[in-house]
Amino acid sequence: MIPKTLRVIFFALSLALLGATPALGQVIYNNIPNPLPGNVPSVGFEATGTSEFGDRVQFASGGRASTTVILTMSSWGCGSGHWFSGDCLTTPGATFSHPITLNIYNVGAGSAPGTVIGTVTQTFAIPFRPSADNVHCTGPNAGKWFDAASSTCFNGLATNVTFDLTSQHLSLPNEVIFGVAYNTSHFGYAPIGETPSCYTSLAGCGYDSLNVAVVDPATSNSVGSNPAPNDAYQYTQYDSCTNGAIMPFGLDAGCWTGFKPSVRFNAANPPLTKDDCKNGSWQSRTTAAGVRFTNQGQCIQYVNTGK
Repeated sequence: MIPKTLRVIFFALSLALLGATPALGQVIYNNIPNPLPGNVPSVGFEATGTSEFGDRVQFASGGRASTTVILTMSSWGCGSGHWFSGDCLTTPGATFSHPITLNIYNVGAGSAPGTVIGTVTQTFAIPFRPSADNVHCTGPNAGKWFDAASSTCFNGLATNVTFDLTSQHLSLPNEVIFGVAYNTSHFGYAPIGETPSCYTSLAGCGYDSLNVAVVDPATSNSVGSNPAPNDAYQYTQYDSCTNGAIMPFGLDAGCWTGFKPSVRFNAANPPLTKDDCKNGSWQSRTTAAGVRFTNQGQCIQYVNTGK
């Protein structure tokens, strides 16, 4: 069953683009599809009264010193015009800046979010979706942008953002709940309101058309596992599996099958002895900062000198 949340806001068909920031460390959980599909659905906070949305994940064996977390977002905003009115116009490379928060929780009793392990807020340059392509995208696809790589028309553009957790020195347990939070004009933990100039502009505010991408772990999960494939977590004022509010951030059980946040967790996995570098094991090892070794000798040198 497709969750009501997704029915309310539409399905965001989007191209997932890997960000330029390199991922540091060993991958301990990943459900960002590879190869990336031409489109993914997404959940919009402004459209659904959502303040935080997330999932419960179980990590693969390896390091637990968190370095970076990559999250796929989907942007439906335009430089001018709108995705729904056929007049979307965006200068290539145009972005808007918006702060996004990542919260990581222990798994509490009854699979509820427990104590906070760590939190980070970063401001990202989010690209506007490309202009409407009136040549390739016509008829029912009118107003969408055209992806030449897949010969497909989309409304939204997905982009990956990378949270840097290295300075927090977080040691993760084998299983966590995470949540993504950001503010929109009317929702979020601190709604921005209608006073910003973008609110009355022809395009509106980009953050009101910003969504969290969701994918099916059954087909995209390459590292780690999803222990509750039918559930998600959210803080929502009016739309959940039980058709009611969930406040504070908590378990939303039963109707999220196939629609889980697209995310990748990376962690440092430093070698403790020279034996950790032998028989190809150096390939899964990193420095304490999450930098991978290029060969066995470099791994052994790190054990001997810490550099």
